[in-house]
Amino acid sequence: QVQLVESGGGLVQPGGSLRLSCAASGTIFSINAMSWYRQTPGKEREWVANIDTKSDTDYLDLVKGRFTISRDNGKNMVYLQMNSLKPEDTAIYYCNALLKQTSRERYISVWGQGTQVTVSS
Repeated sequence: QVQLVESGGGLVQPGGSLRLSCAASGTIFSINAMSWYRQTPGKEREWVANIDTKSDTDYLDLVKGRFTISRDNGKNMVYLQMNSLKPEDTAIYYCNALLKQTSRERYISVWGQGTQVTVSS
């Protein structure tokens, strides 16, 4: 069994910052790309950022310059530093990992349960 657990969400004022963390645990042989997504009620889940094994990153245009994704391969963790937060960043944030549980298996996509981020004064 593999699970991803997010933490760090909460209520913050516009212009504030939050740092989300996501820990992968269980039987893990290797992790390829790790990503963050977000979703608001009535809308589809939206990709926010991803980071590959070389720590190359990519971002949704709306968050470029404000959000930073990083990872700690030794701890199987991914982070999302969110600065200059806006009310429109309010959403449930989910982490995703593309991983193998053994060397012989294919990569599978695993999701966390999500953490709520609310930006409001």
